[in-house]
Amino acid sequence: MTDTTDKNDYSSTLYLPQTDFPMRAGLPQKEPEIAARWKEMGLYKKLRASASGRTKFVLHDGPPYANGNIHIGHALNKVLKDTITRSFQMRGRDANYVPGWDCHGLPIEWKIEEAYRAKGKDKNEVPVNEFRKECRDFAQNWINIQSDEFRRLGIEGDFDHPYTTMNYHSEARIAGELLKIAMSGQLYRGSKPIMWSVVERTALAEAEVEYHEVESDTIWVKFPVRSVVLDSDQQTDLGTASIVIWTTTPWTIPGNRAISYSSRIEYGLYEVTAAANDFGPQPGEKLIFADKLAADPFAKAKLEFKRLRAVSADELGAITCAHPLADLGYSFAVPMLDGDHVTDDAGTGFVHTAPGHGREDFDAWMAKARELEARGISSKIPFTVGDDGFYTDEAPGFGPSAEGGAARVMDDNGKKGDANKRVIDALIAANNLFARGRIKHDYPHSWRSKKPVIFRNTPQWFVYMDKDLGDGSTLRTRALSAIDDTRFVPAGGQNRLRAMIEQRPDWVLSRQRAWGVPICVFADKDGNVLKDEKVNQRILAAFEAEGADAWFAEGAKERFLGNEHDGDKWTMVTDILDVWFDSGSTHAFTLEDRPDLKWPADVYLEGSDQHRGWFHSSLLESCATRGRAPYDAVITHGFTMAEDGRKMSKSLGNQVFPQDVMNQSGADILRLWVMNTDYWEDQRLGKTIIQTNIDNYRKIRNTIRWMLGTLAHDKGEDIAYADLPELERLMLHRLAELDQLVRTGYDDFDFKKIARALTDFANVELSAFYFDIRKDTLYCDAPSSLKRRSALFVIRKLFDCIVLWFAPMMPFTTEEAWLSRDPNAESVHLEQFPSIPAEWMNEALAEKWKKVRAVRRVVTGALEIERKDKRIGSSLEAAPEVFIADAELMAALDGLDFAEICITSDIMLKSGEGPADAFRADDGAKVSVVPTLAEGRKCARSWKITKDVGSDPDYPDVSARDAQALRELAAAK
Repeated sequence: MTDTTDKNDYSSTLYLPQTDFPMRAGLPQKEPEIAARWKEMGLYKKLRASASGRTKFVLHDGPPYANGNIHIGHALNKVLKDTITRSFQMRGRDANYVPGWDCHGLPIEWKIEEAYRAKGKDKNEVPVNEFRKECRDFAQNWINIQSDEFRRLGIEGDFDHPYTTMNYHSEARIAGELLKIAMSGQLYRGSKPIMWSVVERTALAEAEVEYHEVESDTIWVKFPVRSVVLDSDQQTDLGTASIVIWTTTPWTIPGNRAISYSSRIEYGLYEVTAAANDFGPQPGEKLIFADKLAADPFAKAKLEFKRLRAVSADELGAITCAHPLADLGYSFAVPMLDGDHVTDDAGTGFVHTAPGHGREDFDAWMAKARELEARGISSKIPFTVGDDGFYTDEAPGFGPSAEGGAARVMDDNGKKGDANKRVIDALIAANNLFARGRIKHDYPHSWRSKKPVIFRNTPQWFVYMDKDLGDGSTLRTRALSAIDDTRFVPAGGQNRLRAMIEQRPDWVLSRQRAWGVPICVFADKDGNVLKDEKVNQRILAAFEAEGADAWFAEGAKERFLGNEHDGDKWTMVTDILDVWFDSGSTHAFTLEDRPDLKWPADVYLEGSDQHRGWFHSSLLESCATRGRAPYDAVITHGFTMAEDGRKMSKSLGNQVFPQDVMNQSGADILRLWVMNTDYWEDQRLGKTIIQTNIDNYRKIRNTIRWMLGTLAHDKGEDIAYADLPELERLMLHRLAELDQLVRTGYDDFDFKKIARALTDFANVELSAFYFDIRKDTLYCDAPSSLKRRSALFVIRKLFDCIVLWFAPMMPFTTEEAWLSRDPNAESVHLEQFPSIPAEWMNEALAEKWKKVRAVRRVVTGALEIERKDKRIGSSLEAAPEVFIADAELMAALDGLDFAEICITSDIMLKSGEGPADAFRADDGAKVSVVPTLAEGRKCARSWKITKDVGSDPDYPDVSARDAQALRELAAAK
């Protein structure tokens, strides 16, 4: 205690809070200092050493793409991961976090190409490995930048040894995973319609596209019936009719090879009775439509019509049509195919089937391939559109040999070419255009270039989804079984991923680019893969030493084939792997190859879009090579929207950048926002929400600050549980309850539940209740006071629990607080969550104090009115009469200093209803209060009004309690 120089100045005799922990956090300045300290002390290595021998917990990092500054989605993602890892580390696990980066692929290659174009350089004139080096350097630069940005967020992990997909060992292992699939017969070269970016000149997977609304040409086209083959006793009048299809992609008409219908739909034969159009059907023409859809096309074509009769499914199946552009060279027969994908929701009830331009078209065509061949109809799928968007000569009348040269579907900038117009003009000339129009609809775009894609048939490398793998399983069934064995948080993610796996086509692995891991196989002219482990080992050894650049080096073919194989027979595949295969293989070269990790991972955590991305590709790759998923649990988060619920965008000016939040408010504010969100859903962020979290943070910080100031007087004494006053035991009971909630919340990855519970506890139960009640005891009681020493003991436990439980969420603030409490400590993050004694849990005591607090609420309500009406200045001026008409409530107060609990100088408890004009609360408690003023004098030290002020002649202006305290303090000098 500080000595007093003035007998009547008692402020220096009080145990007032003393701390250097500032009220104003100054996080933008303080956090980098703390981060620098962690780096200097080697916190990461200390964490690993302290966890040596513990059971491992592994959250495998889904790799962000190394091509720009981090955005708010990165911040959300990394904070969630860091919180999880820290929480398990502080609960007895070895929770090592290894950050990773996705480095290959089109976005980086596109950036280098843009730089080339700006300098007037041609990528194709630069040696491929020189180009690849520029891509590698570009990625490494952004890895360094993002690494610093993640660390500024407080993310702790092995940033000195991250994994990257472009690391030589990683590239070798990715190639090795591909070769495993190839050697097991799961890899094949096939010709299928895939999404193709004309702008980027590469195939795209579903995960690489996004959908935007576009306005397209739409046409209704007549396919004249060429023949109807029915039994001899069946007569038909369909020979002069036409079947009408509808499409939003007129350019695919040259690729048409069939018409699909559904035996579940009712169709009719219709006749035109009047026409008011410039082209198209004329009176007397007969047309076949789905009955439900006929009216709209006729209206669009400005026709009047009548229905002649129904057309059966048997009749439709017997029809063969002529192609509407037969005179241009499309002289083949167009068969009718019964297909489950046909509906009568829109169109005509018939689906124009171009197997080279759509998956459903392809599937319908291939399902009937043998049957068609038996009928003399070729099942060959044409390559009508080249990789540059121009028609080929397999599209007669529109290819290079056509008058005017080749028509183009799309140009290098993603703009619509002249293909639609030329096809429509040709249909009009052939008198087979029924009607035309415009329609707005969603259409796939490359998420990188933001330009539309097309569907085109092209040779690519695939992994079978439904091939028997020798044990009765297929990749699809393995993946579906693995999904059943995986925990999903939230649970709905399981159904979402399952639906995607159930419906997905074979996995397209090939990309026609330069920056990535090559599909490092040799194939003959029929697409058969060379299976020679000696060749494979030469490839993998070279990749390990030189990276995947070895595949593109001069003489690579001869080097890898050696003398055992004829180079004329085997072609070296030059396509690169889909980057999703790269990231889907990270479990192999990270989890399996690093001794500080383990396979499978306990958790994968990413945005909900990764059900079709990383979760998906990792599942397929691992099931193809290991028969199970590489994870035990999958956690998904939503996306961050602007404060008004709209998508964040540069054009709207509503973006929130994590760098700005950290520079203005601090990383812990951003982290606290993450902790308080329903992150499983889309969440919102903006100035108001940030301010709300700043306000919450201040309350938490002030609670911690008050505890630190109070504990400046703590001698570290432990008090036996049995000797503690009831109020202290109540607080320990609450800690026991919160311990269960916190541990369960961290296990359930329900951080909002924890953050809200701890924040409410700090603000409501501590600051506004327990601390408020105990301030008089803590500040004024004598050094020997058991109540004061008990309170210090409990506050020490409260501080430890709250700071440790908050540590995974707010690592900077809790570190500052921990070191403020003990400057000799290493780090709060090297601690474990506190172990709570079983005896602290006391349900009976908690039930009793619910009654005590119910009575207290009525008293404080009455005093608040007295304060508002200025009849008292503070509650210490009051000595209310409290009437209690409930025996249980009265019994709960037995033995308690209820005046202390209500922070009044005195209180009188009486049984009964109380006067009619007494204050009563609206909560139904049988309590009424008559406010009265306290009698006696005001103690100059504690400011309580008591009748014993002056009872001690040595201290005539203080109460007896305060006189005893002053006497002890004087004796201790």
